[in-house]
Amino acid sequence: MKKIKRDQCVISGSEKFETLHVFKNFPVFMGCTDQLPESDLTADMEWIFFNESGMIQLREPLPLDIVYSEFHNSGCVGRLWELHHSKFAEFIGKTKPKNILEIGGGHGILSLNYDKIENTNWTIIEPNPTPLKNVKANFIKGFFDEDFKTEMSIDAIVHSHVFEHLYNPKIFIENISNILEEGKELIFSIPNMNEMLRRKYTNFLNFEHTYFLSEEYVYFLLSSNNFEIKEKKYFMEDHSIFFRAVKNKSITTSLLGEEALNNKTLFLGYVKHHLELINELNKKIHNTSSNVYLFGAHVFSQYLFSFGLEQSKISFILDNDTKKQGKRLYGTDLFVKSPKTLSEEKNPVVILRAGVYNEEIKNDIIENINANCVFI
Repeated sequence: MKKIKRDQCVISGSEKFETLHVFKNFPVFMGCTDQLPESDLTADMEWIFFNESGMIQLREPLPLDIVYSEFHNSGCVGRLWELHHSKFAEFIGKTKPKNILEIGGGHGILSLNYDKIENTNWTIIEPNPTPLKNVKANFIKGFFDEDFKTEMSIDAIVHSHVFEHLYNPKIFIENISNILEEGKELIFSIPNMNEMLRRKYTNFLNFEHTYFLSEEYVYFLLSSNNFEIKEKKYFMEDHSIFFRAVKNKSITTSLLGEEALNNKTLFLGYVKHHLELINELNKKIHNTSSNVYLFGAHVFSQYLFSFGLEQSKISFILDNDTKKQGKRLYGTDLFVKSPKTLSEEKNPVVILRAGVYNEEIKNDIIENINANCVFI
């Protein structure tokens, strides 16, 4: 498996960096699989820091066909994501764009939500389109890159939770700027990585999210490519941020502030927190006579195991996604079951570290499955 060399900062281009932490032999795919465990691939995940810009990024990203080798997230599981899509569609609709190009629209969920607000010409460019029933949008199978050309009239380019997956965000924004005409809009949603890091959420960086996309870097990238931010809105405090920007050739590049240098301290605190957390969790699961489960057939759980959580003490992985149930979490020996399995238990213990989704998951289990469930 050949890694991609990336020793330059994705923001400043600087080559002066230091290594913050290396996760040895981390699973390369953050989902579930039917293949045998011996077929799973792992790679060292080295996170580096550039003092000039404050950027934290993965030193050696993996080939895309390895990272996205199998389906792992439908993008429509859970009430929180449903609300996100609805609110983001409302945000887009504030200026009533009629001709929309969406990058990485996948199933077309966002276009379905927008159909409830406005009639529009919606086109999606997506390498693996899997449109849901009733999606009216036109699909273009392919990647949005420097080779993408279109003669369609575009009022707005939109994307949702795509920005953080890119390997070269500077070129991505340059390509958008080259296509959009003066006065047209770029509207997008990204995870609130500033808050995720501050709250030490387990999943904020991984083999898919290969750099720390803070708000400050978004400002820099947009202004560097003639975009003026017109509106910003937070979806919950720790989930997503919606941005609306307009192509404006008179905009000049903003400077990066010194606060970005605090990223190093925050990241090292994140690592220290999880090492201490795993020590406590291992003590608790050793001292209980109940069956222990871990919620989340995703990178949340893979990170906990990488930090040292004892896999042998876990009975099963729990997940609400029916497409994952019955499969094995990649990089582990553990299979996935529905949380409904807990209904048969007397006092099951569930390890829950799913960040912003914790309350939704916990409330569903307590109210609908087993009120005697113990969460740690």
